[in-house]
Amino acid sequence: MNETHGNVSHHPDFKELLKRHPGNPILKPEDWPYSVNSIFNPGAIRLHDSGEVLLLVRAEDRRGISHLCSAVSADGISNWKIDTHPTLVPDRTCRPEELWGIEDARISWIPELCRYAITYTSFSSGGPGVSLALTDDFRTFEHYGMLLPPEDKDAALFPRRFGSHWAMIHRPVQASGAAHIWISFSPDLRHWGSHRILLPSRQGAWWDARRIGLAPPPIETPEGWLILYHGVRNTAAGSLYRVGLALLDLENPVNVIYRGSEWIFGPLQPYERVGDVGDVVFPTGFVVGNDGDSLQIYYGAADTSICMATASIKELLEWLKQNSYLGVA
Repeated sequence: MNETHGNVSHHPDFKELLKRHPGNPILKPEDWPYSVNSIFNPGAIRLHDSGEVLLLVRAEDRRGISHLCSAVSADGISNWKIDTHPTLVPDRTCRPEELWGIEDARISWIPELCRYAITYTSFSSGGPGVSLALTDDFRTFEHYGMLLPPEDKDAALFPRRFGSHWAMIHRPVQASGAAHIWISFSPDLRHWGSHRILLPSRQGAWWDARRIGLAPPPIETPEGWLILYHGVRNTAAGSLYRVGLALLDLENPVNVIYRGSEWIFGPLQPYERVGDVGDVVFPTGFVVGNDGDSLQIYYGAADTSICMATASIKELLEWLKQNSYLGVA
């Protein structure tokens, strides 16, 4: 099959499920109040006290070391108030697992704890692992340290327990370089077990044949947990990152109800195809509108800038039901 990076079908049957904001990129390195090389892959949450949208942005400096910086906006699109200094920085002394930076936050509001849970990648001397911090104000943080050791990343917590256990989705990497999406459980957010593969990467020519990983945290719907995930296919021109869908059982998330056969969003625009890492769209955060259906999905573009796309939960679910294939081959 011949494949051009970023192609989007213009056939009448093609339905654009994620619609790019016309002002993309909504945040760029030159918008930052201090010197950075690039900004991308933001966690996102709607703040409970103000209703504003907060992004916890991965900012990479000119050394190549990343930290996290918050940006707040009333509408989640414009007039961003960006912290004048890094919000969450790696601490090599107290948290040596953060030696080479912290990256790619996902944020979940945990009603039971009345706090926000931030899962992020700690880049240690042994490789990237999954770390956790809790906060109620994005100013002070309770650090749980590295929960899952290298090589593991792309993690997010479910916002509530299942029975007596918390659940977390994450993505360890095999020695071969292939990677699947896993789910694990914990009684206390510190000790994790009952590990199992949730979604395997597919094989051969599939768009998600090389490795897959969670995109934003799971989205709770009446029909189940809606999962957006990124899939990587190795091509003659390099790795190509695109986005697909799955649905998990609402009360037992180890059960996969649907998994989309096709990708629904891929690099198309110049700001997604050209940058520090070209041909990458990498969603890591979302907020739901007041109608309970509309989504604002935030993604990193080419590891260089931050963009936003809108979608309808109802439309995503309808498409998924009609385009599901649970096989891997």
